[in-house]
Amino acid sequence: MVDRKLLLRVFRYGRPYWRAILMVLATIVVIALLELIPPLLFRELIDNVLPTRDVRRLNLLALAMIGIPLAGGGISVVQRYFNSKAGEGIIYDLRQELYAHLQRMSLRFFTHTKAGDIISRLNNDVIGAQNAITGTIPNIATNIFTLVSTLAVMLTIEWRLTLLSVAVLPFFILPARRVGRILRDIRRRSMELNAEMSNAINETLNVNGALLVKTFGRGRHEVDRYEVINREVRDIGVRRATIGRWFFMGLGVVATLGTALIYWVGGHFVLDDVITVGTIVAFAAYLTRLYGPISALSNVQVEFVQAMVSFERVFEYLDLRVEITDRPEALALDHVAGAIEFENVSFNYSQEVGEAGPGVAEKTMQRSENDSQRRNTQYATPDTPHAIGNDTGEAITQSAPHVSRLWALKEVSFRVKPGELVALVGPSGAGKTTVTYLLPRLYDPTSGRICIDGHDLRDVRLDSLAHNIGVVTQETYLLHDSIAANLRYAKLDATPAEMESVCRAANIHDFIISLPDGYDTVIGERGYRLSGGEKQRLAIARVILKDPRILILDEATAHLDSQSEALIQSALEPLFQGRTSFVIAHRLSTILAADTILALDEGRLVEQGGHQQLLDQGGLYAELYRTQFGQTMKRAV
Repeated sequence: MVDRKLLLRVFRYGRPYWRAILMVLATIVVIALLELIPPLLFRELIDNVLPTRDVRRLNLLALAMIGIPLAGGGISVVQRYFNSKAGEGIIYDLRQELYAHLQRMSLRFFTHTKAGDIISRLNNDVIGAQNAITGTIPNIATNIFTLVSTLAVMLTIEWRLTLLSVAVLPFFILPARRVGRILRDIRRRSMELNAEMSNAINETLNVNGALLVKTFGRGRHEVDRYEVINREVRDIGVRRATIGRWFFMGLGVVATLGTALIYWVGGHFVLDDVITVGTIVAFAAYLTRLYGPISALSNVQVEFVQAMVSFERVFEYLDLRVEITDRPEALALDHVAGAIEFENVSFNYSQEVGEAGPGVAEKTMQRSENDSQRRNTQYATPDTPHAIGNDTGEAITQSAPHVSRLWALKEVSFRVKPGELVALVGPSGAGKTTVTYLLPRLYDPTSGRICIDGHDLRDVRLDSLAHNIGVVTQETYLLHDSIAANLRYAKLDATPAEMESVCRAANIHDFIISLPDGYDTVIGERGYRLSGGEKQRLAIARVILKDPRILILDEATAHLDSQSEALIQSALEPLFQGRTSFVIAHRLSTILAADTILALDEGRLVEQGGHQQLLDQGGLYAELYRTQFGQTMKRAV
């Protein structure tokens, strides 16, 4: 029922803690041996001490009956300490490895996987694995040794009754195998349902989700949707508990029948003077230690099979191939000039998420589709925030087959000199955001290559790229922390003077010091205590503090008032100086200031050049200028 390879993989995590595990096993042996003594004391009391009226031996037996449980209790405390040390250490390593692995996953993984499913793996599944390590596996070892040692002592007391006792063992083992298979499937489905519940909570019980629900009046709809999932969780929990209770009842009946059989046969042995009364009393006491571990092992087998599901789900994520990695001889670019070149770059969002266990990506997508069917609406179109940017509708092609275009970029080539300002223009879905995702290597091109200072990005260390590239997205992401903590995310050792300097450059210092707590003001989840313009200026200050050589900016300001837009425009001017900058341009002034304009349409670079040059060509840019930027000029006049 349990995959041997899976079991060996689990045990490999215990190697660093072998000393603690040996101590646990040693204490298990000692406790089990101590617990064998009391029935022998009972036999001695009944057969020898009481008939001979030996007061001295009676006192010694009484002391032994008190001392043995005390000694066992003290040793059990030691066992618990080492058991927790090993178990918690293993789970710490497993959780840390899983979190670090997920941090290395490309953006593609996160566009295909719901946050609730990730949280469920890190929390629920890791806790399930923890219970197996700290509870189930030690219980198996304890019960096995207790069973073996008890059988050995029972054989020395009366071998015929011992054989009779074990005759009922098949009635313990056979049901356990059947129930284990059933409960394993139930456990896996229960975990999937809990992941769906986490998704529902994560989507609707945060600032963004609550705002969406309230503004569309979908509170009742979301409550009903949550009720469907919640009901399934309830029903499968009832089914699991009922099957478990029937199983325990069966084990109890078998143990009762076995005990009754021993008393009946043993009673005849006493009547025939084959054994003494003390022997049958001791034997009856050992029966509890025999059938108890057998019942526990039958149940542990079920629990263990269920616990392995937790490990399977964690390992499914650990086995996902990391798509974006450093090559063995990757370069660290200490001095970046900022020359950028795209050479016949094509990119398709719909390629596989990664290689893993049995169809992890497919299962994730199927859960997403099931959840979408429950919601009875389509979330992902090329222009929705769920698609992460304006150009990433293709990222969810498998779950949204209505997205027709296969290639987000197709054979795009251009060169940018160090320090140039590049404006990316084009209709929605043209590929602008995809260009900005490929530059910091959030994705790798499907074909072609991208070079920085003549080096293929795949030959450059990821940390080096991250250090030299700064990104300001249209939807600014801020931590639920203080303004100072958000700024220090760009530079952990930034001084107050440095933070003040960059905030002055971004035209937000005066606003910050007007707040009651100044730079220590907590700005709420995703910065919701700030206005759109304030969030963007804080993001600009953060990237100035990082001081990258290459800047990527989504310059959208349509949702801002004219004052905020003017402040941001003023903050951007010094930001562009001396840096190679790529701007998804929404403002005419930025386009006019650009050294190069790249006009994209349906994933292809259709035009490139200066403002007047492209106007004279009368192509896509000229049309965009007339329909979008021309209106901006008229309003300015």
